[in-house]
Amino acid sequence: MSKVVAFGELLLRLSTERHLRFAQANTFEAVYGGSEANVVASLSSFGIPTDFVTRLPKNDIAEKALMGLRNYGVTTKHTVFGGERLGIYYLETGAAVRASKVIYDRAYSSMSTIEPKMIDWDAVFEEATWFHWSGITAAISQNAANVCMEAVKVAHEKGLVISTDMNYRTKLWQYGKTPSEVMTPLMDYTNVMFGNEKDAALHFSITPQPIINKNIKEEFEDFVSISDQMMARFSNLKKIIKTVRGSVNASYNTLQGVLYDGKELSTSKKHEITHIVDRVGGGDAFTAGALYGLLTHKNNNKKIIDFATAAACIKHTIHGDVNSTTISEVESVISGNEGGTVER
Repeated sequence: MSKVVAFGELLLRLSTERHLRFAQANTFEAVYGGSEANVVASLSSFGIPTDFVTRLPKNDIAEKALMGLRNYGVTTKHTVFGGERLGIYYLETGAAVRASKVIYDRAYSSMSTIEPKMIDWDAVFEEATWFHWSGITAAISQNAANVCMEAVKVAHEKGLVISTDMNYRTKLWQYGKTPSEVMTPLMDYTNVMFGNEKDAALHFSITPQPIINKNIKEEFEDFVSISDQMMARFSNLKKIIKTVRGSVNASYNTLQGVLYDGKELSTSKKHEITHIVDRVGGGDAFTAGALYGLLTHKNNNKKIIDFATAAACIKHTIHGDVNSTTISEVESVISGNEGGTVER
């Protein structure tokens, strides 16, 4: 069976309770996660063997974070220890017309001070078939970006499929390099990209061009245009996948998935998520669902995008970073069971 390896920062999330504002909070709930970690934890729930690679301080808090991943079945044996601290982010969960807020406290974290050759990538990729990374890792520090480049080169040499979620975070790009400078050479090795028109413009100055294709709905023409340009620029890129989110308010969103492989555009139905419990990790749940689909349904793009979108919808009903759901629950949503009736 395929093994998926992911590389990124494992974080402590401190959340206000019951939708309280930061100014109102006297206590915070501790949850552990991080984009790439969320992806492999969700994949493990779907029965896919996974391995998460990171750098952490050698203390009890870091060990607790690793225990959380292991509880989902994720292997963490390639973790390297060193540095001074675990990265933290604070979350104020919004409701209705009030948006959620995130405050990062990640400077000088163990992951930000990682260095090349600290990780034995040959050993990490033994028996692996897939490597996943995200733009968040590249945005943390030049050191983290350098190690990410080290990883993708070895993964490419070994013939692994490489996927990336662009995951642009304005607050993280603070070390003097532009996203384009860092992400462009990394993207040369990527086979599957999770991103949209905004990502193409921000990272690569690629903007939509007029196209004429009667098989493409007007609402997706811009996405197909930037995808064609991305695939022409990055020769290893074979699929580009994104979500289309509609926001009625912080508690009520719509979500649709879109996948393009250079020839065919596939879309999911548009789901309505009317009572959001926790939106954080929704994109990671979508990515995990898509990776599961790519691994199990191969080139059935419709099944892939349906599964990814349904998985992401379920995540919005689950508290915490990780989408702790099952294949049968996702398939139930795909089949139209979205009424939330009690199962007896």
